[in-house]
Formats: sequence, structure tokens, C-alpha cells
Amino acid sequence: MIQKRHTQIKTKPGQQNQHASRVVRKHSYNTSRTSRPTNYFEPGMNNGGAPKLKIIGLGGLEEVGRNMTLLEYDKDIIIIDMGLMFPDEDMPGIDYIIPDISYLKGKEKNIKGVIITHGHYDHIGAISHLIPELGFPTLYMTPLTAGLVKKRHEEYKLRELDITIVDPEVDKIKLGNFLIEFFRVNHNIPDSFGVVVRTPLGTVVHTGDFKIDFAPIHDKPADLNRFAEIGKNGVTALLIDSTNAGNPGNQISEHVVENELEKIFQESDGMILAGTFASLLNRVQQLISLAEKYGRKVYLDGRSMISNAEIAHQLGYLKFKPTTLIEGGEIDKYPRNKLLVIGTGAQGEKNAVLMRIANKDHKHIEIEQGDCVIFSSSVIPGNERTIQSLKDTFARLGARIYHYKMMDVHAGGHAQQEDLKLTMRLFKPKYIMPIEANYFLRVTNGEVAEQIGFAKENILLPDNGQVTEFKRQGREVIAEVTKEKVPTEYIMVDGLGVGDVSNIVIRDRQVLADDGMFVVIATLDAKSGELVGSPDIISRGFVYMKESKKLIEEARARVRKICKEKGNNKKFTGTDEIRNKIRDDVGKFLFFKTKRRPMVLPVVIEV
Repeated sequence: MIQKRHTQIKTKPGQQNQHASRVVRKHSYNTSRTSRPTNYFEPGMNNGGAPKLKIIGLGGLEEVGRNMTLLEYDKDIIIIDMGLMFPDEDMPGIDYIIPDISYLKGKEKNIKGVIITHGHYDHIGAISHLIPELGFPTLYMTPLTAGLVKKRHEEYKLRELDITIVDPEVDKIKLGNFLIEFFRVNHNIPDSFGVVVRTPLGTVVHTGDFKIDFAPIHDKPADLNRFAEIGKNGVTALLIDSTNAGNPGNQISEHVVENELEKIFQESDGMILAGTFASLLNRVQQLISLAEKYGRKVYLDGRSMISNAEIAHQLGYLKFKPTTLIEGGEIDKYPRNKLLVIGTGAQGEKNAVLMRIANKDHKHIEIEQGDCVIFSSSVIPGNERTIQSLKDTFARLGARIYHYKMMDVHAGGHAQQEDLKLTMRLFKPKYIMPIEANYFLRVTNGEVAEQIGFAKENILLPDNGQVTEFKRQGREVIAEVTKEKVPTEYIMVDGLGVGDVSNIVIRDRQVLADDGMFVVIATLDAKSGELVGSPDIISRGFVYMKESKKLIEEARARVRKICKEKGNNKKFTGTDEIRNKIRDDVGKFLFFKTKRRPMVLPVVIEV
């Protein structure tokens, strides 16, 4: 239980202290805490004239996730974020996907630093895979993000990461040709920031994931004056979050969400079960605060939920009374109307808390008539059917279901169209580059920019790996999305394997999932090449053998014929020829009979 493992630590978001240094291991500031510069490079400076500024997205420009952006000038490289992407439904067995860093091979010494905007997995999930390959460059991030990164990295049993804590309100960092500053933003995880990169060819702003919330809970509103100050000094390019660019209006405030959640606490006579993302720590804090207000004990469940909560509590981002949280074994000591369970699985994940409870496979929790279940997250595309099935199961068990389409029990963490317009107006960039979404949403974000007067030719829409160049033309800096592309293949992580699963393997898995497999085992005499005994056949996911005896016998007869022909052939040279013949002939036969194409796996043994 969290309150038994950790002492109270008075750490305010954005502040450093001895505990923060202990969590991050490397904690000393090598950055100066001075006033913000008005401009690092004057607009008319040439700085040699020849080098170009390149911006390359290794992910995040054709999907939601796998966020990783490079800025390169005169051999100096900085990286913003190193995220993972969860697999599509047609990628069976894949845990997640990380960016392809082939372009950086041989350039490791040019990497001046890695900046991490916040602690969500689509921005930190690839760090432990990629940083060792890049020579362990220094990472710059806020205390909570550092705690989450470090905790994840411990699972990999690798060398410690070189992490430097930054305060986004005051710090700046010189990294080669780049001067880095930060600005605090609202998101649905604390300690999020955007990045200002001052370069010899002007200022580049990267928003990270953000929304504009004038009444956030347990956080300060985004510093819009800071946005305007950066814009006043001139911005060459604005790289702006596009995840919710398709949604009109403004993102709802967390204050609205808390009011709606409170109605549930007021009305519920049973146990409350709330499912949300483990990284949505703002929502966890809201739920715990309401539980304390209405006299409920809280049970946190889910490995990632507990781990994130422990780190956030240590650093002062998650606050609760020492007696609020209970262990699973203590649940039976309290009446159901005094219990709140917060767990993972609002997306219908197979082994997450909500699914185990719904399937009556949880050690401590069962749903009873009168309980309520809150799905406090939006639906990730592709999960609709699974989530609907989960809701049906809870409803059959007698629970009342609450979700974001019924009432505002969830606020997204990304700016919607009116928020995007305000952000663009404040930064006043020459060029806008929509990022962090698939192509359609980035185009939509560009259309939003056009609505408020930005020229279409100044909206940059590169694909993953496509190089965008900035160069000086007289006293002007102009941008071009070039035809040059660097590798951005999906690097798939499957268990302990990284990059060893190719598209061919995925295609094989899809075939197995769709049509199953048909295994043929033939034993041959090593000297004569003749068949020994009868071929064995195994069908998995194709046909039920007891009900398909005729088909199986016909297939077996074809295998006998193939082996006999090869055995009588004096030019027979080995088993490979028979395997290929069986695969081709039996595959064609099965398709002719069933119009299905199972994976035919011939096994030929010589004795």
C-alpha cells in the first residue's frame, strides 16, 4: 500500500529537492537559472550562411504515437521525445512499435541532448530501447517525467540513464547550436511542457501534447502570456499538437469533469469502480479527493496504476491522507457504499483490472447490484467493440455505467479547434507544422490555421522521415518539405525481441489467425527415399479433423503420391524438394476444396 511504503515528502511541482535528486539519480542542474533571453539569434544573423536547419519526424506524423522529432543544424542534433505506439489489430502478438533510428547510426556523437515533454508512453516508451543504441546522451525532463522514465528503465537491467531535471518556468539549456527554453502547458498528466528551440535560422516551437484549461484541477493554467512573449520575439515554425484537431470548440475543463464526477459520488449507494489510464494522474487525484470528501476508502489496482501513483505521491503530485488507501484484503471490512476502486482497463485491455472484475476473475472484487462503473477515458479507435462488450457485461451484473458520452466524466488532454486557433495567434509563427497525429488530422489542423489567415503554402505537412529544410534567402528564412526521406520502418517489439519481427512474420501470423495451419509429417527412408508408414496430419484453426475425415484422407493420399513419385525418381536429391512439392500441391488442393488458404507446414524426416 502506498502510504505504508513512503513517507510524506513536501515536494511541489516544478521544485527540486533532495528527494527529486534521489529519484532521478542525476539531479544537478547544468543549466543556468537566469532571466529568459529576448532572442538568442538576431533575425539578420548569417552564422556562416551555408548550413540548413532540418526537422525530421521519425514518428508521430502518420499515426497517434511513436512521437520522435529531430532538429539538425551543422551536425548538431537534438531529439524531442522517444515514444512508442501500440499495435494495430492486424499485428497479432506485437507488444508495441518504436521509432527507426537508422538515420542516427554513425551520428551518435552529434546528439547534444534529448528533451522529453511529458510522461506518457507515446513520448517516453522507446527511451530504454533507443538511448543505449545512441550512446546514452543526456535526457532533459521534469521531476515526475523523470520518475516515470526511471521506473520503466529499471525493468530493462541496463546502465543508468543520464537525466537532468529542468524547471520549465526558469531554465534554459545551451546544446551546441541550439538554445533550449521551455513553457509550461496543461495536459492530463502533471509536469508537461512545450519546447522553444532558438537556432541560427530562427525560433522553432514544439507544443508537445497540450490543451488550454482556464480552470484546471490541482494545476496552474497554462501561461498564455508566455506564449505571447515567445510569439512577440518571432517564431519561424510552430510544431503543434493535432490529436484533437478534428473536434470543434474548446476542450472541456477538468473543473467540469470534477463536478460531474461529484454527482456520481452523491448519488451512488454502492461501490464505485473507476477505470482510467494509469498515466492520467490528474483524474486519479480527482477521484481520490472526492473519495475523501464523501468518506470512501480507495483501493488502487493495476501494476502500472500503482507504480505511477507511488512515484507521483513521492514527488508531491498526488496527495491523500495516510488512511485513505487500503489493500485488497481490507475491502471486506467496509460497506460497499464506502469503497472506491480505481483501476486500469477502460480500453478493454485483456488482462487489466476492469476485464478481470467483469470476468469474475479478480481476487478481491466482485460487482453487485447497485454498484456503478465509470469509464473515465475516451475510446481509442479500434477498441469500440471490446469496450461495448465490457459495458454489457457490467450491466448484466447489475452495475450502472457512466461514460463520457453520457456525462462529462472525461476531458481529453489535447487542444480542440478553438484552442488551436488561440495558440497559433499567440505564437504568430511564419510556418505551421501540424504534428502528433495521422495525416487526416494534420491536414485538418492546417485547415484550422487557414481559417485564421495563415497561408496554405506556409503549412508544412511532411510524412514520417521526410526532411523539412529551413534555409536563408537574403534576410528571409524559407522552408521546404523536400523529397528526401530517412528510414522510418516500424520497429516491432515482441516480448524480448526488438526488430526481429518483420512484415513477413506479421503476414504469417495474419494467415494463421485467418485460416489456421495444416501440418503434414512424412517419414522417408534415407537410402531409398520411400515413404515409411502413413503421413501424419495435424490441423489447427483450419478444420475439425473428426468431421473432415474425407478431406484429410484425400490430402494424405496426395502426400503419399508425391513421396512415391520422388522416391522412384533417380534424380531425387533430398527432402527440400519434397517439402516444397507438398506445400504447393496440398495448398492448392485445400484451397480448391475449401476456398481457404491455411499455412501448410510440411515436415519431412529421414530415418
